Amino acid sequence: MMATKKDFPSVLDSAYEQYMRDLERYKLVREIMTPNVVTINPEAKMDKAAKMMGERHIGSLIVEKYDTPVGIVTERDLLSKVFAKGKDPRDESVENVMSYPLITIGSTAKIKEAAQMMIKKKGRLAVFDEGKMAGIITASDLVKSLPEVPETQVVVDDFMTREVITAEASTPVKNVAKIMGEERIGSVLVTREGNIEGIFTERDLLTTFLAKEDAAKTLETSVGNQSSSPLITVPSGTSVHKAAVTMAMKHIKRLPVKGEDKLVGIVTARDLVEAYAR
Repeated sequence: MMATKKDFPSVLDSAYEQYMRDLERYKLVREIMTPNVVTINPEAKMDKAAKMMGERHIGSLIVEKYDTPVGIVTERDLLSKVFAKGKDPRDESVENVMSYPLITIGSTAKIKEAAQMMIKKKGRLAVFDEGKMAGIITASDLVKSLPEVPETQVVVDDFMTREVITAEASTPVKNVAKIMGEERIGSVLVTREGNIEGIFTERDLLTTFLAKEDAAKTLETSVGNQSSSPLITVPSGTSVHKAAVTMAMKHIKRLPVKGEDKLVGIVTARDLVEAYAR
């Protein structure tokens, strides 16, 4: 039986496929950044910052003073520097909680450079173009654009967190927020009578509770009524690229990983960026 071109692709075909993969690898930061940056002044209180992030479904605000970007305040800052320490966000100023200086990158940098800088500096990147802030790059922005290259063919098992933090469904949301802040994690898996039934994330905290006028009262609600379910998972052995596609399609930043008969870990958008940055 005669072999076909499909069976034995030419050197030219193979070179073209590699060229297309390289094009994806060298995509520019300005093509994937979030251009509409939301800002806040440093004198504002953290309850206002939380409300702004919750209403806009975003995880960070650029802090500006005299029209100059001076720092960034994130949902993680709120958890670890306010809730974890038992402080009231109505009493804490953005200036006391924000992270600074800003981590910056040029708009014409390659996404590989952005991934490496994000992992090295441990934070979101403010994008500048000709001296002016043009956007922001988050782990989610990068995950949406991770090319299918050798770096992303490694499996999630190599980058996931194996020790998964859980909370019983009856636990008040304010207690879960404190746990997330103390552990510096962005989510907990919610259990009921020993069975995992959902996930509660820092974004849930912002959008469902802190964006509300009566946030202090609603934080007493049981977390089980507010967790996202059914749980979206990937099997052990899933490639980083496939996990990234799943996150992008489902608009999520965390994926529990299942073994044969139980959960064996959880992988985050930041974990996937780390895999690509290597």
